[in-house]
Parts: sequence; structure tokens; C-alpha cells
Amino acid sequence: MELQEQHSTLHQYSGKPFLTTVGKPIHARSLKVFQINVGRWCNQACRHCHVDASPIRTEMMEKKTAKLCIELISKIPEIETVDITGGAPEGNSHFKYLVTEARRLGKRVIDRCNLTILEEPGFDWLYEFLKENQVEIVSSLPSVLENVTDNQRGKGVFQKSITALEKLNAIGYGTTLPIHLVYNPNGLFLSSGQSQLEKEFKENLFKKYGIVFNQLYCINNLPINRFLGSLVRAGKFEMYMETLVNAFNLSTVNGLMCLDQISVGYDGSVYDCDFNQMLELKSKEVKHIQDFDLLSYLSREIVVANHCYGCTAGAGSSCGGEIV
Repeated sequence: MELQEQHSTLHQYSGKPFLTTVGKPIHARSLKVFQINVGRWCNQACRHCHVDASPIRTEMMEKKTAKLCIELISKIPEIETVDITGGAPEGNSHFKYLVTEARRLGKRVIDRCNLTILEEPGFDWLYEFLKENQVEIVSSLPSVLENVTDNQRGKGVFQKSITALEKLNAIGYGTTLPIHLVYNPNGLFLSSGQSQLEKEFKENLFKKYGIVFNQLYCINNLPINRFLGSLVRAGKFEMYMETLVNAFNLSTVNGLMCLDQISVGYDGSVYDCDFNQMLELKSKEVKHIQDFDLLSYLSREIVVANHCYGCTAGAGSSCGGEIV
């Protein structure tokens, strides 16, 4: 869906607007996580992708923007984590630079890896690179069933993912190095309980393949880009929004990831989260990292819209899984 059409659809939702439901503006709290979306290119084109990433996308972060990110990170000691995402972030030619420089600054680095990129020709170097730099891996695996995963992420993705996980286990991921899996529901419903689902994933993957991992993150599908388009085409947008709204949980608000992070786009634009980034809802006060001012950023009101119901439904949803 085109951006204007997405805004129109979310705005025209017939139910209660998100801000009315919350009851008051949401304000920033700190800046602990520096999330960088390095571009829209990906070797996959998943059905649920809120980024609308694919092999034909060309938007990619340039070196000068990557340098601005590192310069800013070096000036703010409160930043604990550098979270690199995409698309497939490893496909950006400056991925190595961002990882090594962030690690040099002593930051925890997360790579949001789709796993299959590790098995693409020319990317085999990633295994040792990620290990040597002690990069924490967060990777999507929506099901322990091959047909369910392939239906959501593309034919052959499950087997490639299993191969990548086996190789990552062999070099210490899941034991001495952290690797977490991400579950997205494959339908018009919210995620199951994270702890129980994690137990099932661990038992199934170990029994069938001998694979181990650390945690399972459950993330609700937000009505953005491809998933929103599929909802509209099926005539189920209002139904899904009602599911989210009916499951609204006020106790999730204090744990929202946007309270403690910055989300930087491939062009250096500043957002409150990666979901806002895809809707081009720029952060208030600071619009680009070249104009970044910490005091202004920390005093801002978070930009919200109806898609925010996805993060506040049920147990909540964030880049780190459940909130409560």
C-alpha cells in the first residue's frame, strides 16, 4: 500500500483513537537503545513485513549517515545498545563498520538477522564476523513447522533457517553467545503466551534438530505495509483492529520501547520507533540526526497513531517481545 493510503486507512478506523484510549500524551523517558534501520533491501519478501522489504528495494544507508550515527553514539554514554535492523541489515556495505565501531565503544550490538542471509552466496563470512564481535542475534522463525514458516516467509526459508541455526550453534550461539528467536502470529490473532510458546519452540527444535537458543520474543503483527494491505484486501482491517483494541492493556504503556530509544532511518531521519519510521511519522523536536539535541529529544512527546494498538494489546509487544 502507498504511504498516503496507509495513513488514510489507519486514520479512518471507526473505533476509538489510540491517544483517546491511553488518556494522556506519552512522553520520552531516556535514551538507552539506538536502533538503526540501514535500508529496505532484503533477500526475502515476507508476507507480514512491516518494512515492505524485498530484493528489489534500493534504499540503503550511506557511509556519511553511518558515521553520523557512530559519532552520536560516542557522545551519549547513556546509550547501552545499538540495534541494527533492515531489511536484511547485513546486506548494507557499512554493516561491518557499524558493528565494529559500536563494539569499540563498548556497546551491546544486536543484529536483527533473518537467518537465510547467512546462507546466501557471498555472505558466509558473517558467521565468524558475528562471533568475533560478540554480536547478539535476534532472528525470525514464526513456527517450528516448515509449511507455516514457508507460507509466511517464502518457500525454502525454513530449511535454510534450520541450517543457519545449526551452524550458529556450532560456533557457540545459544550457549556462550546469545541468539533469540522471534515469533509473529500467522493470522488475525495475537501472540500466545511467550513463556509457554518458548518452551514449545525449545522442545521441538531440540528434539528434531538439536538446536538450542536463548529466548523467544513474541511480537504482534502491526497493521503496516504488507500486513495492512492483506487485511484491507481481505476486508478484515476493522476486525483485526477490534482484536487489538479489545485486548488493549494499559499496564503495557510504561514498558513501551519508544520511551527509551531512538530509531534512525537509512537517510538519517529520526523516529520514535521502527513502526513509525515505516509510516514516516517523524519524531517531534528532532527530525534528523545531524540536528540532534539530547535535551530536546528527551523532552519530546511520543508520536502515536492507531497502529500503536499493536504494541499495547495483550501482554504487549516490543522489539524485545512481551512487555508485561
